[in-house]
Amino acid sequence: MRKNGFCNARQVLSAFIVIVFGSYVIAAQGEISGTWTSKTKEKDPDRIQINFKRTSDTDRNHSNGSGFDVSDLQGISAGQLVNGGGSFRIVREAGSIELNGTFTDGKGSGTFRFVPDSSYARQMSSRGFDFEKPAKDGSSKYEERMFMAAMLDVSVALADDLRSSNFPDLDVSDLFKAKIFKIDGKFVAEMAATGFPDLSMEDMVKARIFKINADYVRGIKDAGFGADKFEHLVKYSIFKVTPEYLAELRNEGLTALSPEEIVKLRIFKVDAAFVRDARAEDPNISVKKIVEKKIGVHTR
Repeated sequence: MRKNGFCNARQVLSAFIVIVFGSYVIAAQGEISGTWTSKTKEKDPDRIQINFKRTSDTDRNHSNGSGFDVSDLQGISAGQLVNGGGSFRIVREAGSIELNGTFTDGKGSGTFRFVPDSSYARQMSSRGFDFEKPAKDGSSKYEERMFMAAMLDVSVALADDLRSSNFPDLDVSDLFKAKIFKIDGKFVAEMAATGFPDLSMEDMVKARIFKINADYVRGIKDAGFGADKFEHLVKYSIFKVTPEYLAELRNEGLTALSPEEIVKLRIFKVDAAFVRDARAEDPNISVKKIVEKKIGVHTR
């Protein structure tokens, strides 16, 4: 079961790569063009989802999308986003996405063109983020990465923040991960303060995916159980091991559990009441025997 949790992490990262590194028609001077569709978010009228699409030379469709604040759309009113249309722009540090189209009942469609900002690329390059250099995994081209930086609103300030956090060997794809999973210097510092000063970007992504923050780490440690390795925390989070659960086990006399034993107890839904009953019959009962008793296995 443990492998399933890590597969989930890999699946999320794989989905991220597929979403991020879609291909687009590349026009003159590094521009990208294609078509777009949109829909205003019913639960949040101040946000709009815009999906960008192009058809490759082999007739394959490639698309990705992002949510934007309505206020980020320059040259068009909120009313026109319901019924209307025209030309409007989304301006980011990485470049400008220029759109043209119409809206009916909050749904829009049209064409777009992305014009990258070369000064942004130079600023990023001076900080060690070279948009012209192939990514570590060999994916995407300069224009595509610049477009993604614009879609995600990846700023030079974010690059500076990550560099100051002493991450080793960062590249452009790490900027995208940091933006998507809300990883910044503050989060890095908070995790470092709990005893994990050398986490990699991949570790930070796992922390965000599995909702591991400083409060969670402190809670685990305050419950009296060590968490010397970050992967132990990942396992705990995957199998919903909470500080409260650990405190219950400790109160029932299980004070020297290994991470593997804790996870095993959680997997088989062994609660405090079950431990209490088992220890009433045998005060020295082992975790293995408790689990066997829970699942109905009888051994000598």
